[in-house]
Amino acid sequence: MKAVVVYESMFGATHEVATAVAAGLRVRFDSVEVVPVAGADSASVAAADLLVVGGPTHAHGMSRSQTRAAAVQNPAKYGGGRPTEPGADGVGVRDWLEALSHTGGLAASFDTAMEGPAVLTGHASRGIAHRLRSAGRTVVLPPESFVVLKGGALRGCEQDRAEAWGRTLAAVACGELTSHA
Repeated sequence: MKAVVVYESMFGATHEVATAVAAGLRVRFDSVEVVPVAGADSASVAAADLLVVGGPTHAHGMSRSQTRAAAVQNPAKYGGGRPTEPGADGVGVRDWLEALSHTGGLAASFDTAMEGPAVLTGHASRGIAHRLRSAGRTVVLPPESFVVLKGGALRGCEQDRAEAWGRTLAAVACGELTSHA
């Protein structure tokens, strides 16, 4: 089975989560690709048995071109001085999902967000899951959020938690556990 993990990352935290999720998926999947949203080609995505999509939470939801541009222009404010990832001001998950063809298959979503109540922080993963369903994908687990600290780094345990979530996701996608989506 093949899984593709597509991510948008401004300062590296979402990229770190995507890599950890992929490590968890590899326990059951023969092939797992981790690709930035700008490099996610339609043929690879269409061939995936499982599509996992993640992005940072900006202004309570998925990033927009304006929020990405603001982060690139002022990394000290938004990323704690961490450098932006290559292509950070390019295509984002929101734009990419709007162009995603209706292919069917299994899917899951995640985001990175500041710690706090969702009403204050928002969660991009919810919008991602909604758009995956609109593209005909079956979302097999509820959207997941991973905590980013002020300054842009992941909270200490989040990589381990992301890998564990990837293992659970793999088990559900392979029919070994029941979905609670």
